[in-house]
Amino acid sequence: MSPAIDTTPFYKRLTYHLLSLSILSAMLYLGQGILIPLFFAILLSVLLLPVIRFFRRNKFNRIFSILVPMFLSLIVIFTIVYFLSSQVSGFLDDFDKIQDRLDALYWSLQHWVKREFGITITRQNQVIHDTGKEMNTVDIVGRTVVSLTNALSYLVFLPIYTFLILYYKDLIKQFLIAVFHNKHEANVREILYESRAISQRYIIGLVTDLGIVCALYAAGFLVLGIKYALFLALVAAMLNLLPYIGMIIANLFCMLITLVSSEDLTDVFWVALIIVVGHLIDNNFLMPRIVGSKVKINALVTLLGVLVGGAICGVPGMFLSVPGLAVLKVIFDRVDGLKPYGVVLGGETISSPDELALKIESPQPHTR
Repeated sequence: MSPAIDTTPFYKRLTYHLLSLSILSAMLYLGQGILIPLFFAILLSVLLLPVIRFFRRNKFNRIFSILVPMFLSLIVIFTIVYFLSSQVSGFLDDFDKIQDRLDALYWSLQHWVKREFGITITRQNQVIHDTGKEMNTVDIVGRTVVSLTNALSYLVFLPIYTFLILYYKDLIKQFLIAVFHNKHEANVREILYESRAISQRYIIGLVTDLGIVCALYAAGFLVLGIKYALFLALVAAMLNLLPYIGMIIANLFCMLITLVSSEDLTDVFWVALIIVVGHLIDNNFLMPRIVGSKVKINALVTLLGVLVGGAICGVPGMFLSVPGLAVLKVIFDRVDGLKPYGVVLGGETISSPDELALKIESPQPHTR
């Protein structure tokens, strides 16, 4: 029997899709304090599934099989947080020296502006003073309080969400299958399997890549004798996980810290060079071999996804954007009305209209 042809006009289908996208974006923006920890918990749950299955195969109790790997993973997370906090504390302990260094750099910059542009130091100070008065201090304090509250909510909700997702994973799977009609059950099972497999392999690849890049940066910074070498290496490696814009942010951050903590200005150049070289090695050699083509999303969609994720949910949204797009592509590729969106998300080049039509109309192969 030939499949039913959708006769809904294009403008109606487009309206439905845009309306759905708008509702989802509004839900993410308004409920990010609850949903972002939930999404991170889902990724952590997917990452822990093989370990939990190992314990279950060896006849361990269900709760024990969940709590042990979850506890070990949380220890790793809190160790990284503690290390970053201790490095920031050491940075603050040297604040007086850094302040003197900033004053010297500020004095040099003012005299350079006066010499090159003819703007007097008094005029420069007046402009800075007026700009400071225009800044909304209450708004800055409010944003800081909100950021701290969100971070605290992540620490509280992440382990709770993770445990409950792992404990009720079979129930959640049954619910998702039961929501759809029987004729879609095979598609739903395939989507769940593919989403889990892609997320799992992608996260493991990223963690491995993070460790190698962090070691490369740390080795380069330590050889040069850069202060806060391990701290800068870890921050730069974590920012490097953000596609395309992460390297720029990491470079600016590390250069700024080196500028205020080092007496030799050439160290700033060497830090920037190490990060650029490390990024090139990562993009051209490490990522293709470690992560490979597990997430087949083209560069334009990836960049837009990172920017939109950051605009809606801040930095956590930027980190979640790539695995989120990968899951969306899995769904789009297996839903007849959404297959064109799967094509535009992918990185494959379609050479002819006939090939495009064949890709959209053909069913996806089963991977199990």
